[in-house]
Amino acid sequence: MIAADTLHKDLQTIVNEVITTANVKENELFVLGCSTSEVVGGLIGKNSSQETGQLIVQAILAVLKPKGIRLAVQGCEHLNRALVVERSTAERYQLDEVAVVPALHAGGACSVAAFQLFDDPVEVEHIVAKAGIDIGDTAIGMHIKHVQIPIRPSIQTLGGAHVTALGSRPKYIGGPRAMYPESSQS
Repeated sequence: MIAADTLHKDLQTIVNEVITTANVKENELFVLGCSTSEVVGGLIGKNSSQETGQLIVQAILAVLKPKGIRLAVQGCEHLNRALVVERSTAERYQLDEVAVVPALHAGGACSVAAFQLFDDPVEVEHIVAKAGIDIGDTAIGMHIKHVQIPIRPSIQTLGGAHVTALGSRPKYIGGPRAMYPESSQS
């Protein structure tokens, strides 16, 4: 298993790289998809670790909260990948709350951790986030706005889990005479 201090340091590096690369700003949504089973060296959905979930969500919140970036934690397929968000986030973005509470094997360890660590957690069915990280190949793309841009963090494994990330940019529209701001080109 990965040491807690290494996990914390690596996650902070990854999250900061994604925030910078995707230009995530205050009040924008950042999604986390995570298999703690993969982090601890097992197979997705088979070796969930509540302790690891707590460490992961705490490390990510330590980066996002001071920047005012809103975290959404994606659950597993047993909850149709519903997400834990703060009630204030659901209200701000007019997200429909769903009636479920995540459990270790129905939602996952990070969802349970978010439900415990957030001030006023609720579950929502869908969000459109600016960017996010995927720890353990959990498939976060359904919650990232179009057009999605793959981000390759400098740290690509967390324990036994593969780490990927997605950002987004505005869609290019128009014809041959259209001009685009340099900041939106990747």
